[in-house]
Amino acid sequence: MQLKDDIFFCAPPRTLMGIGVRHRLGPLLAHLGYRKGLLVTDTFFSQDSNWVDDYLKDAQSAGLETVVYDKGHADPTTALCDSATAELQAQLAGIDHIVALGGGSNIDLAKALCLTLKSGRPISSYVHDTAKPFDAIDLIAIPTTAGTGSEATPGTILVDAANATKVAVMDNSLRPKIAVIDPEYTFYCPKRVTGDAGIDALTHAIESFITEDSFLFARGTDPDPGYSGRHHLSKIYAKEAIALCGRYLEAVYEDGANQEARVGMAYASYYAALSYGSSGLNAVHGIAYAVAGLTHKSHGSTNAVMLPYVLDALIETRSDDLLQIAELLGLRGTPETVVLEVSKRVRDIVRHLDIPTNLADFGIHFDQLDTLLADAVQVRRLFDAFPVADKHQAYQKIILNAWHGRLASDPKK
Repeated sequence: MQLKDDIFFCAPPRTLMGIGVRHRLGPLLAHLGYRKGLLVTDTFFSQDSNWVDDYLKDAQSAGLETVVYDKGHADPTTALCDSATAELQAQLAGIDHIVALGGGSNIDLAKALCLTLKSGRPISSYVHDTAKPFDAIDLIAIPTTAGTGSEATPGTILVDAANATKVAVMDNSLRPKIAVIDPEYTFYCPKRVTGDAGIDALTHAIESFITEDSFLFARGTDPDPGYSGRHHLSKIYAKEAIALCGRYLEAVYEDGANQEARVGMAYASYYAALSYGSSGLNAVHGIAYAVAGLTHKSHGSTNAVMLPYVLDALIETRSDDLLQIAELLGLRGTPETVVLEVSKRVRDIVRHLDIPTNLADFGIHFDQLDTLLADAVQVRRLFDAFPVADKHQAYQKIILNAWHGRLASDPKK
């Protein structure tokens, strides 16, 4: 605890968490007065699994009417949101809630539709809109992966159809009213998705644990900030998530049938989301967005390749926090030694997940590093939250070290 903590904590009002809790959602929605909803998902869940049918049966038994939209896909675009809005508006008179079933992409699309189906406006019109809070339909999020944490965060990330860059719409009105964390949804996740989602959860936990302090965070005069810096409460969730990832992430990647590890990672993902959904993130995501723009590789993998090198850049300014992370990840030794070993341990996890551990192997050419730096710096909310004095120089050094695959603990050549 710090006496200077300036805590603003905003999380889903209700959380259902545990194996089988999805069957309690219909009765809860009816109890809360909901009557007609939209289920946003994709064709895998509507055609290749029984989960959509299961939800519809539970909802119908509770007296709820539900319209299904199953055209979600990875990295949803602003154009998809706008076309879905045009397609659905005529069917949704009287809608009072939206249920998102799927990974982070389906939840992001559902969040955007919570705005556009209410207003009829294109989603791009919200990107720079400061007239908040937005008027949004209530959202219920049911994640089927253990990683993104979208079920606890205030924003949606979409690809701008005009220029293929990612844009964010942020407001606390987009935080789900109910988060349903049923680990059973993750039991059949493919190995690659399991690894990418899991390293995303670990990134969220670590990055939010070491981000800018709440009493220094630049929230301006916003009385209802989406992100407001780390504080004692956010760090409690982050530490629990780091410990769970350290115990279960590699285990679940090696053996997807390990149900204890599946449950552990589902919990880790949500706890990490409760941390970063309040405190925010910084350089890992800031640079990873730029890496994704050049490589078009998955969000989890782009975070993974950057995470060790960002941690290495914080040895001086966040040594006490790195020591705590080391202990949570099971590292033992003198404080000076284990602080240096944190980034190496994280890099070993990334390697174990079959993700490249440097930008050269990831597909970034040396002559692209200046472009990568320029693009990363443009993500100002993440750049500004990086807790070092010279942020631009730090970003430059991180990117160069990440390209070479060079950590402070590596033997000198």
